[in-house]
Amino acid sequence: MAPSVLQNGGFILGLIGAAALIAATAMNKWSVKDRQGDVVTSIYTYKGLWQDCETTTAGLTECRPLYGLLGFSGSFQAVRALMIVGVVLSVLATFISVFSLTCLTMNSMADTTKAKMSLTAGIMFIIAGVCGIAGASVYANQIVATFRMSSYNNYGGGFEGGMGGMGGMGGMGGGMGGMPRYTFGPALFVAWIAGGVLVIGGILKSLAFREMVKDERTSYPGVVYKPQSRTKSDQGDHHSVGGKKEQNYV
Repeated sequence: MAPSVLQNGGFILGLIGAAALIAATAMNKWSVKDRQGDVVTSIYTYKGLWQDCETTTAGLTECRPLYGLLGFSGSFQAVRALMIVGVVLSVLATFISVFSLTCLTMNSMADTTKAKMSLTAGIMFIIAGVCGIAGASVYANQIVATFRMSSYNNYGGGFEGGMGGMGGMGGMGGGMGGMPRYTFGPALFVAWIAGGVLVIGGILKSLAFREMVKDERTSYPGVVYKPQSRTKSDQGDHHSVGGKKEQNYV
């Protein structure tokens, strides 16, 4: 496959993945209230990485920002850090990918430099995608643990208040003592898809580097030195010169 096709495909996928990862990080619906068994007049709540929101039956929505660092669990802070790192790396990789495109001609920039920039952008895309997938997976794991505990508590488990520390996941921990339970929000799926797209884009950029280096090697072949063979005229001249020298010495 041509390097330009791999480069352009990786750039487009990386751009889409970076935009989706930014959108997922900014979304408030990382965990949403489980409406199974709720009455119509209940309040709908959903939580994100930066604020918790509530929507009433009248359609009014109020959000409470999640400030501070010490009031939340380590897992919640790790999810925030992973998503921020993923966003930063994906944005930087997108800018590097623009200058590494073969269709973009720039003065005094060799093809080897573009190939190295393409490889750098590909590695950054892969790391950003892994960060996005890991962050969403850690958050989803906390949701699953909280949902199971809340179901056990609401349906005869009798376990009260033992998971208070789980409230650090952005207020997650609902379901304890009759409180609402939370399930996966759309932001989780957006983050997973964005991470997968970034990983695929990074792989394409890395393959483009390999093809660019291969093409560069074939475009500059080595030159084999072949010694010139002596002709008969040259040999005759050599003997004649030798003969003259012998006659001079006699």
